[in-house]
Amino acid sequence: MLKWLSLAGVVVVLDQLVKAWVVAVLAVGERVPVGPVLSWVRWHNEGAAFSMLSDASGWQRWFFIALAVAFVVFIVYELRRLPPEARLMGWVYGLIAGGAVGNLIDRVMHGYVVDYVLLHWGRHYFPAFNVADAALTVGAALWIGAMIAEYRRERHQEPS
Repeated sequence: MLKWLSLAGVVVVLDQLVKAWVVAVLAVGERVPVGPVLSWVRWHNEGAAFSMLSDASGWQRWFFIALAVAFVVFIVYELRRLPPEARLMGWVYGLIAGGAVGNLIDRVMHGYVVDYVLLHWGRHYFPAFNVADAALTVGAALWIGAMIAEYRRERHQEPS
């Protein structure tokens, strides 16, 4: 369990360090192109993924805080039950817990999440995100992949 909680800790520290750097060097709304498809930005997101609920009246802050706390408690519970050979699920839980805690810190301290990576192509933009969001996304993708693999394995073992 300690190995996977350490992974979560690395995600949190990296996320918070980059957020602190962005807050120190960029004004809110400022955008600095890094290449043809990447820009550093400083945006404050009061909602969730893709700014969902960002225009709500403020209750969403407490909802997302409660959701993150509940999910991290669930992940720690699952990590305690995780057999040592279940490395993929360790990565899943570590990445998701780290991402959840990284954004949780922002919500508790500021009431919003600092996003700073903007991918774009011409006039097309992907919503800005941060290290915590990336860890959550990779963790969720690995989790979905693990569920699909398990389903296929179980389906293959069923008698015809």
